[in-house]
Amino acid sequence: MGMIGGGKDAFIGAIHRIAANMDGQVELVCGALSMHPDVAQESGRMLFLPEERTYNTYDEMFKAEAQRPADDRMDFVTIVTPNFAHFAPAMQALENGFNVVIEKPITFTLEEAKQLKAKVEETGLMLLLTHTYAGYPMVKEAREIVKSGALGKVRKIYVEYLQGWLSRLSEREGNAQASWRTDPSKSGKAGAMGDIGTHAAHLAEFISGQKISELSAALNIVVDGRMLDDDGAVLLRFDGGATGTLTASQIAAGEENALKIRVYGENGGLEWNQMEPNTLIVRWLDKPAEILRAGAGYTGHLSASATSNCRTPGGHPEGYLEAFGNLYRNFASALSAKIEGRQVPEWIDFPSVDDGIRGMAFINNVVASNESNEKWTKYTI
Repeated sequence: MGMIGGGKDAFIGAIHRIAANMDGQVELVCGALSMHPDVAQESGRMLFLPEERTYNTYDEMFKAEAQRPADDRMDFVTIVTPNFAHFAPAMQALENGFNVVIEKPITFTLEEAKQLKAKVEETGLMLLLTHTYAGYPMVKEAREIVKSGALGKVRKIYVEYLQGWLSRLSEREGNAQASWRTDPSKSGKAGAMGDIGTHAAHLAEFISGQKISELSAALNIVVDGRMLDDDGAVLLRFDGGATGTLTASQIAAGEENALKIRVYGENGGLEWNQMEPNTLIVRWLDKPAEILRAGAGYTGHLSASATSNCRTPGGHPEGYLEAFGNLYRNFASALSAKIEGRQVPEWIDFPSVDDGIRGMAFINNVVASNESNEKWTKYTI
């Protein structure tokens, strides 16, 4: 793997490297780790990269790596730059024959996301979008329960993602993460809804198997002086007949990373909370509730999709890093199988360019709804 961005002091770059290294299937071999050459070179030394494979620009990296022997060049590149700097390196990677892993949201605009999909289809290469929460074993179990029909027809979906880290004007206080995430020229047309609302929307569709078809959104800028929304709520209608609500806020003072989803069908419902990720609660209309736990060894009671993404015995917490690692492991396993001409196990899955397009469409539709006087906005892509 190569990496663009994610040099020293970059939060998400380190997370990606840990996750990629977790199963011994991926080795970081090169990088263009910063737009600043001195930082790029120092970061490469800190990560023990060869000097000749520590590049100052991604353009330089793609050209040099493409010239290396097939068994020695990078197989894919991970892009961990801010939103506005996703599209160009991703397109160039695909054009040079490299598979892509990319942070969400996938691009700066929906049109860019569509162009990226066209390029993926044209080249036949693979793309992983790191919607981390799809990597949790009990999220996969929740999806399998819904898919099995045990809950009956899904009727209601409630999803919320609450954080408190932007309760003050942190972007004016030297917080680098806050600075670019609240700047429309770097983050895009949405703030909290683009940053964490897209995660909530993806989780709702991933578990329920239904797609958002209409929405009605209200966005707020709560902290004076902020340029993008830091709070909002969305009423949802889904193509399978379910309705629901989505709340995303980064000014919920005291909250850490409170992503929570509840899905209700005719016969029962389920609940998953990211801050207690090993637990899935299933409630039934006419019998006692069940508490399912990741890694507990319930023979025949958890799906292959869930058990194949568990790493430790029951009671050993698996969280954010392990979920991230599952995305990388699944992507690496699928890529290795493709390179070697093997069949990919059917339990292997990961978010793709299509999920990226729906994420960008979510942002567009939420912003359009907020600016409209219409009660409902038809979900368009």
